[in-house]
Amino acid sequence: MAKQIELLLREHVENLGRCGEIVSVRAGYASNFLLPKKLGVFATTENRRVIARRAARIDAEEEVQREALAGTAEAINNLTVTTLQKADYGGHLYGSVNAAQVVELCSAAGVGVEEGKVRLPQPIKEVGTHEVPIHLFAGLVATVTVVVESENPPPPPPEPKPEVAADSEDGTKASPEGSQESARDADGDARAEG
Repeated sequence: MAKQIELLLREHVENLGRCGEIVSVRAGYASNFLLPKKLGVFATTENRRVIARRAARIDAEEEVQREALAGTAEAINNLTVTTLQKADYGGHLYGSVNAAQVVELCSAAGVGVEEGKVRLPQPIKEVGTHEVPIHLFAGLVATVTVVVESENPPPPPPEPKPEVAADSEDGTKASPEGSQESARDADGDARAEG
């Protein structure tokens, strides 16, 4: 079993902990990643006191950032962007809409978003309306509505063929099949005479 080390985090580390927390990690992770990048320190009394002040300052800064981003989140939640893409008549895109294109669409609409914040599980490959989550901050997620439309319109529905209604000699309407049969009969009579 690998040796565990307790470290005090100096910064927030995703999927591990927040600044000021004491975490137990494997020795290799600590010595190869957390300590060289100065994300964690050994949990001594002096380090705890210093990190506690730092954690309070970071929490205050995060609260200010969260309040500033609340307006952006509201703007993103109310935002609907539209893009035209080449698609077949079944609604399948020949290409796809990815996170970079979502960022461009948002920027064109006047809302700045970083590409790393757009969380598209997979690129959009269908025509239609799609909800795309944007992780602005820890616990603050906004959703932009992306409408993907086809550049080439769907083909018009086939028009029904009009039936030709002609009056026959006896005053009844002849059907198209009846006129073909009488033409064949006349052809047959002409061959018999000739």
